[in-house]
Amino acid sequence: MKASLICFLVFFGSVLSAMACDVCQRNQPKLLRDISHGTGPQAQSDYYIIAGAVILVLLTLFYSLKYLLRPGEQNPGHIKNLILNHHPQL
Repeated sequence: MKASLICFLVFFGSVLSAMACDVCQRNQPKLLRDISHGTGPQAQSDYYIIAGAVILVLLTLFYSLKYLLRPGEQNPGHIKNLILNHHPQL
């Protein structure tokens, strides 16, 4: 019970500290308001960099889940099958 309460307080505290303060909300562009502290993107090219990074992260997430859930390896001699089919003697 104590551990879950401590985890909740740490999580809640980290969420509150991540929210932007009033000054930062005024300085942020309308699209990014209430997200983070700081001045935000300084030029139009910053939005392209952010969009590229988001696309790379989403592609990486998609392919990692795809190959984790259905790797497609059918070779019976593959190392994966040696590990999965190994039955140790107790």
